[in-house]
Amino acid sequence: MNNLHQLFQLVQQGQAKLTEIQTQLASRTVTASSGGGLVKVVADGQGRVREVKIDPSLVDPNDIEMLEDLVQAAVSEAQARARQLYEEEMSRMAGGANLFNLGNLFGGS
Repeated sequence: MNNLHQLFQLVQQGQAKLTEIQTQLASRTVTASSGGGLVKVVADGQGRVREVKIDPSLVDPNDIEMLEDLVQAAVSEAQARARQLYEEEMSRMAGGANLFNLGNLFGGS
């Protein structure tokens, strides 16, 4: 019974740490750009887009498609950087072990 109690305490500590990391990630930001810096996107550590900046020289009513492509590219890069930040924090929390990939425990990939 003592081992079960210890396991329960470890789970509670892990949940508290996870909540703390998620709070920290929400306050951190990553920035990505496309078009040589003409489109910039800022996202928080959870991947939510917080800001989009577009250089006025890109606003051409005859070429909206290019602008859309650049915005999409910058958003995708910002989200990828946020995901990397999240994975780094989770790895640090787990002491380098990938505890959050349960597939490894069950022989999956």
